Amino acid sequence: MSVTQAEFTRAMLDAGQQVPEGLVDHQAQPAGRRFSVYRNNVAVSLTEAMHSAFPVIAKLLGKQNMDGLAGIYLRRHPPSSPLMMFYGAHFPAFLEGMEQLRHLGYLGDVARLELALRRAYHAADAEAIAPETLAALTPGQLMNTRLALAPAVQVLRSSWPIHAIWRYNTEDGAPKPEAQAQDVLITRPDFDPIPQVLPPAGAIWIRALMGGASIGEALEQAAAENSAFDLGATLALLLQGGAITGLESKG
Repeated sequence: MSVTQAEFTRAMLDAGQQVPEGLVDHQAQPAGRRFSVYRNNVAVSLTEAMHSAFPVIAKLLGKQNMDGLAGIYLRRHPPSSPLMMFYGAHFPAFLEGMEQLRHLGYLGDVARLELALRRAYHAADAEAIAPETLAALTPGQLMNTRLALAPAVQVLRSSWPIHAIWRYNTEDGAPKPEAQAQDVLITRPDFDPIPQVLPPAGAIWIRALMGGASIGEALEQAAAENSAFDLGATLALLLQGGAITGLESKG
């Protein structure tokens, strides 16, 4: 009796299932014990990967709870790539779907922040423009310019203080989070990604740029939500983060 790949995968990811019938080792002997050892090694490796990928979530929940969630998660979302840097993409939504965690509503967005930091870390390199390039444009030219942003740039919007929660759990002496919404920009000027809180409507402006809008068009969208939107402060965050890699006049 042959074992299908689907049967093998289900049994490998769930210690509660029996060893697939007909599974043998290289000596044509029943592979029960070997399979159990292999299954345990896989589960341990994936659990460790989740701790590494989401250290703040692991700290907030505690090791035992994180281990248990990782076990449930790997059965629902087995790896789809041999590259473990991509494992955990469904984890934010998974956390939000766990009834017993509903009272911790911020977990999903904190996990999204950690996932975005990982994506930024592994993003392709890109050379930033010199700040003087923008300074040389007239106001009219500036408003009519599209910006190309580095692959590492990530933008998140949340109704929770996700940056403050992340900082409180990663930096000694960081202030305790206050109950307020926070939007976050992630840039990677050197080797490690840096998350920073965006001014109000800053996320709208940057996302509009990502969608192909000119600086002026994106400004209109941001100002529609917040008439006091600070273009200079948000643009400075992009420049300081080495996030702008090219300019294009809309014509």
